[in-house]
Amino acid sequence: MEPSVRLIPLGGLGEIGLNMMLVESGDDLIAVDCGLMFPDDELPGIDHVIPDFSYALAKRDGFRAVVLTHGHEDHIGALPYLLREARVPVYGTPLTLALVGERLREHGLLEGADLRPMRPRERIEIGAFAVEPIRVTHSIADGIGLAIRTPVGTLVHTGDFKLDPSPLDGQPPDVERFAELGAEGVLVLCSDSTNVDRPGTTRSEVEVGQALSERFRAAPGRIIVATFASHIHRIQQVLDLAARHGRRAALLGMSLQKNVAIAAELGYLRVPAGVLLPLEDLAALPPEGQVILSTGSQGEPNSALALMAAREHKYVQVAPGDLVIISARVIPGHERTVGRVINALYRLGAEVLWEDNAFVHVSGHASQEDLKRMLALTRPRYFIPVHGEYRHLLGHARLAEAAGVPPDRVFLIEDGMGVEVTKRSAAVVGRFPAGRVLVDGKGIGDIGAVVLRDRQLLAEDGLVAVAVAVDGTGAVVGGPDIASRGFVYVKENEPLLEELRAAVLAALTEGEAEATRDREVLAARVRVSVRHFISQRFRRKPVVLPIILEV
Repeated sequence: MEPSVRLIPLGGLGEIGLNMMLVESGDDLIAVDCGLMFPDDELPGIDHVIPDFSYALAKRDGFRAVVLTHGHEDHIGALPYLLREARVPVYGTPLTLALVGERLREHGLLEGADLRPMRPRERIEIGAFAVEPIRVTHSIADGIGLAIRTPVGTLVHTGDFKLDPSPLDGQPPDVERFAELGAEGVLVLCSDSTNVDRPGTTRSEVEVGQALSERFRAAPGRIIVATFASHIHRIQQVLDLAARHGRRAALLGMSLQKNVAIAAELGYLRVPAGVLLPLEDLAALPPEGQVILSTGSQGEPNSALALMAAREHKYVQVAPGDLVIISARVIPGHERTVGRVINALYRLGAEVLWEDNAFVHVSGHASQEDLKRMLALTRPRYFIPVHGEYRHLLGHARLAEAAGVPPDRVFLIEDGMGVEVTKRSAAVVGRFPAGRVLVDGKGIGDIGAVVLRDRQLLAEDGLVAVAVAVDGTGAVVGGPDIASRGFVYVKENEPLLEELRAAVLAALTEGEAEATRDREVLAARVRVSVRHFISQRFRRKPVVLPIILEV
């Protein structure tokens, strides 16, 4: 039988985040990345969304490893949940593994974890596969793409990348290696689609530093810079600028403090001597001598920047004369929360710069010309756009076709759709389990559509609870007592609640022939009567909770 390899995305193809792709050959299976996704407004109360691991776990005897491309949460964040179920080796570059180790420590899983470092151009044998990391640039240090040699040919997975010719760490993308692989023959290219709608090339990180330097020079007072805690190169530039302009800096946010400590210890970050101070020491300096590096670039409710904007931060009060720089891209879906924070900062008298009104950020993802160049370098026989919403995947598929890849060799797939390739053919196969698993507190996967719908209803129209005591014959002997949350304020609506009580009593006592001792039937009568009353009076649909007590 002719050998074949399957590529099965469990996440990241159809959404931003949740990145995980399985590569399967015979009995051997590896995963590229294992990321989470942060919830949006449609998932109230949910902490994280993780991939459905069931297919990989069903193949656990042949599940050889997880290979990580870089250390962003949308590529490593689901690892603790996977490693609870399957203790597979995890490969990554040193910074990536250090960030993974911190996550595993938080979950009490670090001691038993098998973390294996890998370095660019060093080939590693994993079951039926030989995996070679290839240096790429991204918005976090130590990012890699992967060349995966399989029994049918070489697969190239770019990870998240851009082609920055002058990165801050002096480690440019290994364009030569991608070209060498293209000359040898690439069977399948899986390439990052996030920025496919942006024409041209993605600008260099160095250019942001140059633009920020002018802002630092002209700022009359304190400077507050919000960025991703993982953006080590951006943090490096801010610390260097603070030193160059005679300012001191403090770090706000636990994730930022941890990441800076890890990156500095491993040599990925050089902290200028004397620049970093504890926040209380920084506050003693005049405003023109202060820089605060903060989390909260996406407007997260409990982040340092959001707390400052709401005047709720314990140590920092934003004041007129402050310059706030949001040095990060607004992730799709976060526009409203970021907008609220910006408005609040303006009300406090601060000047605010962000992507819409100033050059304060460059993306970590390849734009159209970079994506075309990757296609030209690798010259793949088959192409699969990865990482992005459907519109990004479709745009990348069209770009590949315009660049000369035959349409029948471009596979526009989403989570759970597999592509099976041999040396001479490729086809979409099967439907694999790839649903989203919701994490709420310690619960994993126990929140379903019904619970989410109830949460949305509670948020929209509130709750009305009706307690009634009945005797052994079903006759009402106490109540109804009515409590409301998010519907009306009880103390100000007593006449209304009296009418509602009368409606409930009428529903429970009408006709001796309808008398019943069945608590379910009584509860249904209460529910119907309350819903009818509220719908007629208010056109609202709160959640109605009947409580029938037998005494």
